Amino acid sequence: MKFAALAVVSAALVAASASAAPLPGMRGVNHIGLTVPDLAEAETFFTDALGCQKAMSFGPFRDDTGTFMQDLLDVDPRAVIEQITLLRCGFGSNIELFKYTAPDQATVTPRNSDIGGHHIAFYVDDIAAAAEDLKARGIRTLMGPLPVSEGPAAGQSILYFYAPWGLQMELISFPQGMAYEKDGGPVLWSNTEPSK
Repeated sequence: MKFAALAVVSAALVAASASAAPLPGMRGVNHIGLTVPDLAEAETFFTDALGCQKAMSFGPFRDDTGTFMQDLLDVDPRAVIEQITLLRCGFGSNIELFKYTAPDQATVTPRNSDIGGHHIAFYVDDIAAAAEDLKARGIRTLMGPLPVSEGPAAGQSILYFYAPWGLQMELISFPQGMAYEKDGGPVLWSNTEPSK
């Protein structure tokens, strides 16, 4: 009985240590995928207003009789990806834009407070200048830029804004770093260009 209990505990410890190990070979975030209602509008917004660069476009992808789309992406089997466009955005993550059609497609954009809600934050060197640029382009912005002066995030300034189709985004800047950095830990932004 003791041997059986010891074997169970040992197996649990091995499983726990295996699950606690990091993902093998993980290097960072390669891209953020966004499904948009109008791909041309989204591409123009990301390139003209935000300064991203188009890398490529490809598609369509569909399976009119089988379950490929469901098996690969967990979407309706008759869903169609009309086109995918990949954008490079400065030194940060890439953006992958999808134009889907699907029989069960939802068209409600979640708010930041909704489960599944999200936003994309773009680091800028001068948040006041970037905020003025957004406003001059007629892009809807919320309150701010808001400087954070207390707590571990002290040193950053933020401003939330919207893409034309309602996706919430954020500008963020902390040119002198944030307060938490004084105690160590990973640096959340570097202006170092990745190697090519």
